[in-house]
Amino acid sequence: MAQYNITVDDEFLKGLFTGDKGVALLLEKVLNQVLNAQASEQLHAEPYERSEDRQGYRNGTRPHPLTTRVGTLTLRVDGH
Repeated sequence: MAQYNITVDDEFLKGLFTGDKGVALLLEKVLNQVLNAQASEQLHAEPYERSEDRQGYRNGTRPHPLTTRVGTLTLRVDGH
């Protein structure tokens, strides 16, 4: 199983504890970072990175709504 490091800034954390949609915001942030990490892993390169090992190219992202128990999340899915 892969291991991911999720980063959040101070302002985001303050919003989690003061707003009523904290769990939804956190879940959305985590899932978007996981999708980004998986794309980087599959391509063998980070966004805008030039590498001999690169296996393809990114074509931007598009919003994709995902309805969950905590609310509707907007995931940034790779464009095809």
